[in-house]
Formats: sequence, C-alpha cells, structure tokens
Amino acid sequence: MVEKMTASPVLTKQYVEQRDRGYWIAGTRVSLDSVVHGFLNGESPESIAQNFPVLNLEQVYGGITFYLANRELIDHYLQDSRAEFEQLQQTLRQQNSLLYQKLKTAQLQKPRES
Repeated sequence: MVEKMTASPVLTKQYVEQRDRGYWIAGTRVSLDSVVHGFLNGESPESIAQNFPVLNLEQVYGGITFYLANRELIDHYLQDSRAEFEQLQQTLRQQNSLLYQKLKTAQLQKPRES
C-alpha cells in the first residue's frame, strides 16, 4: 500500500507587520495604507496586485482581511497619518513660502490634459 502525503493547512499566517510606526505588507516595502486606499477607492484585489507587482493576490487579500478585522484601529491610524502629513505640509509651506509659491505658479501655468 502506498502512503499518501498530505500537506498540513496553514492555520495562521501574518500578512501585515508593524514597522517604523506604520503598517506594511509583511516582507515588503508596500504600506498597508496603499492596499487599503485602493480597496476603499473601489479597486479590485486583482487591480491592487497589478498596481504593486511585488505583491501576490494572497498578500493583497491578507492585507484587506487585516484591515477589515481591525477597521477601527486602521481607520484611526490612517486619519492620524493624514493629519500628520497635512501638518508637515503646512509647516513646509510656511518655512519655504517662496519655493511653494513658485511651485504653485508653475502648476497653474502647466497645460491641462483633456
């Protein structure tokens, strides 16, 4: 009688890790923020995986699952990150007002694509 080999199922797998005050897809440089923003903007997991070629579909689904399981925590984290970014942006505008004005002027003069 030949013994059949069976693989053991993976009961738990970590798809997201916390590093440097942020959340990242485990083993990558892709932030959970990137996956979640795509998901919240209506992108399919397949589309998100195409946008981040270093991620496979399993990792994208894992990131989305982590978000859904921890929605309140991650929504709060995203809100704090957005506020921190806006504060930094405001500070830089004040410290470099001339540069910011030049950039704004150049942006306004740039022809719009239709």
